[in-house]
Amino acid sequence: MATTLFFLLFFTPFLYSAAAPNPNAPQDLVRSSCSNASYPSLCLRTLSSYSGPTGTPRDLAQAAVKVGLARARKASTYLKTSVTGKSERERAALSDCVEQMAESVDELSKTLNELKHLRGETFEFQMSNARTWVSAALTYEDTCVDGFEGVDRKVKGDVKKKITNVAMVTSNALYMIRRLDESGSLNR
Repeated sequence: MATTLFFLLFFTPFLYSAAAPNPNAPQDLVRSSCSNASYPSLCLRTLSSYSGPTGTPRDLAQAAVKVGLARARKASTYLKTSVTGKSERERAALSDCVEQMAESVDELSKTLNELKHLRGETFEFQMSNARTWVSAALTYEDTCVDGFEGVDRKVKGDVKKKITNVAMVTSNALYMIRRLDESGSLNR
């Protein structure tokens, strides 16, 4: 009896602390996951300040896609409302870029929907879809910027700055999707 009481009094705090959830675990996962992302400091900044769940690789992949989607939508709105082309060439590049960004938003939306509905029996297929769609979004973003070759430097610079930021967070989202795919688990 005395041995049992001693054991309970002495070891209970250690058992509790080992089983207690670590409140820093999500931030630790963000930090370790972002360390090898394409743009680590941007990844850490955007996902550390993300208000939703970030406790699993699945959460992080969804969060990264949500960040990319929000920025793509914002850039698309900016292109539609704030940038005006003076020349025929600038207007054509702008029109093409607006279309490219709409496609990017669509691809990221499909990706987010896929990540929200992952199932064990179709996990590999769904992850392949997610990788393909985010890669396509990156291509649309790059194509948008490429379309401004040979136009006014200020217009090109404004557009390039906005779209490059979108492409960087989209690239980080692709990295998080690859990490989730490599984990091979819905619950991780």
